[in-house]
Order: sequence, then C-alpha cells, then structure tokens
Amino acid sequence: MLESVRSILDEYAELEQQLADPAVHGDQDLVRSLNKRYAALAPTVAAARAWQAAGDDLAAARELAGEDESFAEEVPALAARLGAAEEHLRRMLVPRDPDDDRDVILEVKAGEGGDESALFAGDLLRMYLRYAEQRGWRTAIEDATESDLGGYKDVRVSVRSKGTPGLGEGPWARLKYEGGVHRVQRVPVTESQGRIHTSAAGVLVMPEAEEVEVTIDPNDLRIDVYRSSGPGGQSVNTTDSAVRITHVPTGLVVSCQNEKSQLQNKEAAMRVLRARLHQMAKDEADAEASAARRSQVRTVDRSERIRTYNFPENRISDHRTGYKSYNLDSVLDGDLDPVVQSALDADEAAKLAALADDGSRA
Repeated sequence: MLESVRSILDEYAELEQQLADPAVHGDQDLVRSLNKRYAALAPTVAAARAWQAAGDDLAAARELAGEDESFAEEVPALAARLGAAEEHLRRMLVPRDPDDDRDVILEVKAGEGGDESALFAGDLLRMYLRYAEQRGWRTAIEDATESDLGGYKDVRVSVRSKGTPGLGEGPWARLKYEGGVHRVQRVPVTESQGRIHTSAAGVLVMPEAEEVEVTIDPNDLRIDVYRSSGPGGQSVNTTDSAVRITHVPTGLVVSCQNEKSQLQNKEAAMRVLRARLHQMAKDEADAEASAARRSQVRTVDRSERIRTYNFPENRISDHRTGYKSYNLDSVLDGDLDPVVQSALDADEAAKLAALADDGSRA
C-alpha cells in the first residue's frame, strides 16, 4: 500500500506543477484532461494525508508516553483512528473505472415472451427514467419501436448528468451494472386463466464517447436514409429523415428516426456508434484482464441473467449479489439505489480481495 500511496502523491504533485505552468494553458484539451485527473485523485490524496497524519500522531504519542502518562492514555484512540484511516485509504486505492463520470446510452430490448416481454421492456424503461429523474439526470429517448399493446420491442435512451458528477455518482458509475438479461414472472394481461408466465428483456448500457476518443473513418461507413415509421407527426412520417449507419469493419448497425431532421438523426446515430465502438474496445480490454486475473468481478458480465422481478410476491432478486427485497413496486417506480448499491459493494469487495491477494504475493 505504501508504494501505491507514494505513486499517487507523486502524480498529484506533478499535476499541480503542470497546472501551474502558463505554457500548459495554451492547450485547453490538455488542461481539461489534467484537471479531470487532478480532481479524480484529490479524494485519494486527502485520504492518504489523513492516514499519514494519524500515523505520525500515534508514533508521537507512543514516543512521549514514557515521559507523560496522558500521552499513553491517548494511544488506544489514536490507534483506532489510524486503523479507520487505513481502511478508508485502502478503499480509495481500489482501482476506479475511468468511465465512471461519463453519460450513458441505455438500450432495452424485448426478448422471450412476445407482447408480455415488450410490456416488461416498457416497465424497465419507466424504472430507469424515474431513477434518472430522482438523481437529477437528463434523459431523452433517442429511438424506439413500440409494440401493439403499448410496450417496446426496443428503445434507446440517453442519460446525462447535469454538471460534473461527484465521485461514483455519474450515470455510468450507477447504471453499468444494469446490463444483462432481466427476467419477469407475472400474470400477463393477455392471460385469461390467471397463470404466471416468465419472460425476459435485455438491457445494454454503454458509456458515451467523445469524437476525439473514437476515430471513425468516413470511408468505413455506409449511410442509408429512409422514411420514419414510428409516431411523431407529419414531419417524421412523410420525409426520408430516418438514418441507418453501418460500420463496415465491425458490422455494427445503428439506426435513428426520432429526430425531425436527417442531420439530427445522423448525429444521434453517430453518438451511439461511437459509444458502441468504445464499449467494444472496453470489453476487449476487460477480456484480456479477465484472462490474466480470474477473480474479475462477475457483475460486469452483460451476458448473464442478472435479475428476477416476481410480481405475485412483489419481490426483486439480483442473482449476482444475492440482494433480495419485497418492494418491487417501489423499485419499478425508480427506487433502484439499494439494488445498484449491492452491485457496487460486491464489485468493491472483489477488488479489495484482489488487492489483498496481490499484496500477499508481493
């Protein structure tokens, strides 16, 4: 841990020197990057300094205890303070996801279960929109295909924070654990016999990427325009405003038709394409890391069935973390934080265990 602390303090001091250099401020992109890293390190630096101060105070009290009994009486409290400071610092040293403060693009797709699955996809969308509203985030539905009964065959929504989010409070930091297969158990509206059915919907969450972060060669794109088919009035349905973009090297296809103009739909589709390419690169890096470290946290696996929503019992269960509660109605109304926190806690516990394992082998 000492080595990690020294490395962070050295980097923080170097960033301070760079930001104090007038020559650096001629490059605003560099300044933004330095400020972002400086702000990200600040809480860990504060924890490191508190730990160092607690250690110094304890050492001084022990040294003076032989001469003055009052210092000996302070030793237990100072030792407890050092222990608490060390535990806090250890948690701050857990590797953080560099994408945590990013905005996200979230997609919900109906799966097995036909109309019932589409209705459940609509329930999930409402849950995420309510959750975003409670956290003060802005949302916008980018593209949607509705089902006959009012649900969604698929829907894509952007979720953006207002201003700079605090540590661990950005949309990606809270929503990245939502990716995967969500299962619902309930009596469908189309069921006349009152039997409970099981269906599922898939959720995909991607961090938004800036243009400068993902380079896309225009020659790699095939762009098609077509007439929008969804609701939205004459301007949507009578003009060739919908856009479909195919990224030829990867085969990724993104379409957007909710905006009124072809240009707006193209810009929205390009944002989604950048996010998907960024996520692909991130998944490849995670796979490489997983091969090297088998203890990688399961909560980031977007392919597994992650959660069950049982309506008859008003129960929600997260299969990755063991979280279970009987307030499904309030969760679907946006009270998602306790469920999300269970994934955050599981992620942190696994990373702490990995750090301890590395330390024992060092």
